[in-house]
Amino acid sequence: MTKKFNQYLGKAGHLAIMSEFLMLGWNVAIPEVDIGDDIFVVQDDNGTLRRVQVKTSTSTSRKDSFSGQFNVSVKNLQNISNIPVHYVFIVRHNDEWSKPVIIRQDYLLNHFENENVGSESKGNITFYFSFSKGKAECSGQDFTRYIKDYTDFPKIEH
Repeated sequence: MTKKFNQYLGKAGHLAIMSEFLMLGWNVAIPEVDIGDDIFVVQDDNGTLRRVQVKTSTSTSRKDSFSGQFNVSVKNLQNISNIPVHYVFIVRHNDEWSKPVIIRQDYLLNHFENENVGSESKGNITFYFSFSKGKAECSGQDFTRYIKDYTDFPKIEH
């Protein structure tokens, strides 16, 4: 894939996820300067703010599954503030988006540090997610509970 294609893919992933948050009744904004947050998600009536980092990949097809590869900066993952980042991993497979894996920064860091999820090299962690029959795995660990986990983004009725 070319760098230009990856830019289009990444933006398409951001917009797909933004539309899901909008459908849940949350407002969304793209920061003017990207220093680790791709999307700000806001509950308008009370100002609740969520920070989101979208990671997008094309798929690699397997016999009964597909996978996607994602890189996350170790520095960004370890830099947990009072508003943790929610990582959203989404794969473009057969001209459709996979169901997103949504995981809070501290949970992903815990999986990395304590369960050997992902592989670190040169300041980045590579995560390989495999999707099969409604399940998601990364480094042999079950991540199915994080598929479409909008727990921190409850539906807002307007």
